[in-house]
Amino acid sequence: MNQIISKTIAVFSRPFTFPGFDELLPAGEYDIETELSAPPDYLDPEAWKASVLIFLHPRKSHPGLARTLTVSLADLERARARDKLSAKELSQFLLDQLLADPMVQLIMEADGVSET
Repeated sequence: MNQIISKTIAVFSRPFTFPGFDELLPAGEYDIETELSAPPDYLDPEAWKASVLIFLHPRKSHPGLARTLTVSLADLERARARDKLSAKELSQFLLDQLLADPMVQLIMEADGVSET
């Protein structure tokens, strides 16, 4: 069986975590490698699940140390979904703050623009 590896980049707009990993990872771009099929020497190919290798940012205390983290595809998708949801909540919060600002309300009124 051929081993298929997909390479991509995941972008997180806010810090995030993974289950079982006690470090808060900073927002930013992360290189991702996903093994889509079982390695040739895997004992039970039917029970194999796609694994995701995330290349972590180096720590400030060890700038030359390359680190990786292996997580399940489901955990990566959950982290990405939480990041997208938190961005929506943040944008809604900012919009509400802008619409509550008296200066913004005056400018909107002068321009003939409503909240809707």
